[in-house]
Amino acid sequence: MDESTRGKLLVATPMVGDFFHRTVVLMIEHSGEGAVGVVLNRPSEVLVADAVPSLADAAGADGLLHVGGPVATDSVLALGDFEDPEAAGTPVVGSIGLLDPEVLDAEIRRLRVYAGHAGWAPGQLDGELEAGAWVVVDSQPDDPFHEGDVWPIVLRREGGAYTLLSTMPEDPSLN
Repeated sequence: MDESTRGKLLVATPMVGDFFHRTVVLMIEHSGEGAVGVVLNRPSEVLVADAVPSLADAAGADGLLHVGGPVATDSVLALGDFEDPEAAGTPVVGSIGLLDPEVLDAEIRRLRVYAGHAGWAPGQLDGELEAGAWVVVDSQPDDPFHEGDVWPIVLRREGGAYTLLSTMPEDPSLN
């Protein structure tokens, strides 16, 4: 492993298919033992209030459950923007962290709930990065809470050739 991507965004390039096509993943952990992140741009049609009632108030009345990845989809991760991320759970980057379910009284500015997560075995993500499957970019506080498709937004923010890539239609064969 050359460098950890913890706290950064992975933006899928066109070579990434299947579940990860046009995804943006916020990396929660990346070490020699593997990597874990949550897909930011896969909302479901399920309300948080229906799936995880205990998080409904923090997620908002119309908060949707997001699909965080293909791993452990029967469990949830809650990613929040906290006054004090260390007191609320596990800090990820800046004021963004994972909510500890035992600390539901933490001061939460925003919360998004994800079913499942993205995971990579030791060395797997490093190989994908070397192959150019992902663009690694710095995250911004609004990225996990953006409404709509954050994939083109993050690419445009990077500029240069990524601006052109951001204009690629979801299905190029329909172009």
